[in-house]
Amino acid sequence: MRSKYPSSAVRRPRLPAILTAVAAGFALIGAPAAASAAAPIPTARSFTGVPGVGALFLNGISQPHSCTADVVSSPSRDLVLTAAHCLSGDGKGAQFAPGYHDGQTPYGVWQVSAAYVDPHWLSTQDPQHDYAFLRIAPQRRGGRLVRLGDVVPGYQLGLAPRPGDRVRVVSYPYGIDDKPITCTVPTYTSTGYPAFDCHGYVGGTSGSGWLARRGRSQVVVGLIGGLHQGGCVEYTSYSPRFDRDTLALYLRAARGAAPDVLPEPGSDGC
Repeated sequence: MRSKYPSSAVRRPRLPAILTAVAAGFALIGAPAAASAAAPIPTARSFTGVPGVGALFLNGISQPHSCTADVVSSPSRDLVLTAAHCLSGDGKGAQFAPGYHDGQTPYGVWQVSAAYVDPHWLSTQDPQHDYAFLRIAPQRRGGRLVRLGDVVPGYQLGLAPRPGDRVRVVSYPYGIDDKPITCTVPTYTSTGYPAFDCHGYVGGTSGSGWLARRGRSQVVVGLIGGLHQGGCVEYTSYSPRFDRDTLALYLRAARGAAPDVLPEPGSDGC
């Protein structure tokens, strides 16, 4: 598990019209498969971050962060994506700091107001549905109400990567220089789960989006989670497989449907 209990070695136009268009586009997002040759496992490097990825603080920003989350494009301009096992309950009280680094919050600190997970996660904590969309409350700035998407552009949502697709993963490891890390690597499939190999993805990196280049856009095609809640060792990371269930959950969150109350996550099985 790469979230709540980290260590140095393991993880651990009208709205309906827009949503219909997004759904159609989602089904078409993909990339040609490619085979990757065996190579030494790279190591992620630290840097000062990007606006669309941030640290998720379950107990307020005065306490260490627990997971990572990515801003997702939506008509509501208020959604972030993380791993379902990062949360329990209704998500309220958690805070999101996009672009966080060295204790700085260049784009502000935002409150989580609701959480959405797939029914398969609610009923059985199915690892293939280990993802959650979080609604972020607006803020009043300069006398007007501002949403997260007005401040930080989000990433499009896409389907699971094919073996050989290259992804960039920006993450917030727990207690390492208070900086995010980044690694760009090819993916492969292991026991039905997308996977990649790169050293450095320890506790705190759960929920980190896998960003793939599609033309001029960066698309979220996975996240650290799924099998063993993201992986049992820091150099191999897994993702649930993004598919039509992921899209259905996204559409429910974007429409502002009734949110969910998440179960306490079980063991990672490591």
